[in-house]
Amino acid sequence: MFANSGRLGTLARMKHKELTDTQWERLQPLLPPQKPQTGRPNLDHRRLCQRHLVAAAHRCPWRDVPERYGPWRTVASRFYRWRRAGIWQSLFETVQQQADAAGQLDWAIHYGDSTVVRAHQHAAGSPNGAEAEALGRSQGGFSTKVHLRAAGEKHLMTFVLTPGQRHEAIGFEALMTRGAVKRSGQGRPKQRPGRVVGDKAYSSGSIRGYLRRRGIRITIPHKENEHRSGPFDRAIYRLRERVERLINRLKQNRRIATRYDKCAENYRAMWLIAATLLWL
Repeated sequence: MFANSGRLGTLARMKHKELTDTQWERLQPLLPPQKPQTGRPNLDHRRLCQRHLVAAAHRCPWRDVPERYGPWRTVASRFYRWRRAGIWQSLFETVQQQADAAGQLDWAIHYGDSTVVRAHQHAAGSPNGAEAEALGRSQGGFSTKVHLRAAGEKHLMTFVLTPGQRHEAIGFEALMTRGAVKRSGQGRPKQRPGRVVGDKAYSSGSIRGYLRRRGIRITIPHKENEHRSGPFDRAIYRLRERVERLINRLKQNRRIATRYDKCAENYRAMWLIAATLLWL
């Protein structure tokens, strides 16, 4: 009796994560056609996207999400097919481009940070091996580390997955070479921010040299064991809490706060879904 009551309460709370009409109006034109050129029409995109959102927010296995969102096999198949086709990545990049065209994307300051995500026992056992699936053992246990670059507390630019024990400096260059945003008109995609803000984990000669060669200003505190020091703007550094707020927002989704996926690409797709909704 009590178990069933808890389950009903969880299903009721899922309604709080449903797409709003405003979000759907922005998202719908970016999705594949509802009716393909050949074959049967697809099930309603909104219902299936809603089920993907519920699965990310509540860590529900596909078969446990309410049937009002469609058959669970169809929902799971659509998620995997769209992941392989790069549709989740394309949605993420398109909403970034729209925000940039509307002047909502801040290129003056970007923030770098990382977060360790504990991996559930269900994430183990990939035939590719833990290392290939961005799984390792850190001080927090079996985990994945997510390195990210953000333009504010709602705007994730890009992210990289590594095993949990990897240092932040390993993922830094990948963060800076990814996350390019196409311009609405002609010209090369935008990629370089005016300034990068990070904590002491990013304080190294190679990272500082990398940023200087590209004309990017630096707000990273020096470590105690570093012999060199220079000007450091504490007021700008305090703005780094924006990326921490972003991480907290994303981790409100239980399937992001804890990794349950064996495949790193499936886990990455869940991050893309959650980050895309923050852009809308």
